[in-house]
Amino acid sequence: MRFLIAECLHESLVGVAHGAGFEANHVNHLGLSGKPDWELAERIVEGEFTFVTNNRVDFIGLFGKMEVHAGLIVIVPNLAPALQRGLFQAAIQYLAGKSLINAVIEVTSDGKTATCVEYQLPAD
Repeated sequence: MRFLIAECLHESLVGVAHGAGFEANHVNHLGLSGKPDWELAERIVEGEFTFVTNNRVDFIGLFGKMEVHAGLIVIVPNLAPALQRGLFQAAIQYLAGKSLINAVIEVTSDGKTATCVEYQLPAD
């Protein structure tokens, strides 16, 4: 699994992925910052990236139109970098060898516990 971290999330999430043994890049590191969402979505599909974002509305819409994608992780609340890292770590632990092909994981927090909800997109 290869992660691409959105520019709306902190670059330190790349280190979380690397620490868990995954390949990861940040949009800023690939010269993709500021690109329109649809152009970024094309690059995500081409690179077979699992995309990690905070921009739920736009990317749920884009991924819902894709026939096949390598997965989407949405960190729902807009949080400080340390909390983003914690929620991303929770998502990685939730994955535990699962395939995310055409799947979305939404990660939320009540301030004490991270919750991961998984569903298919596009819907079956």
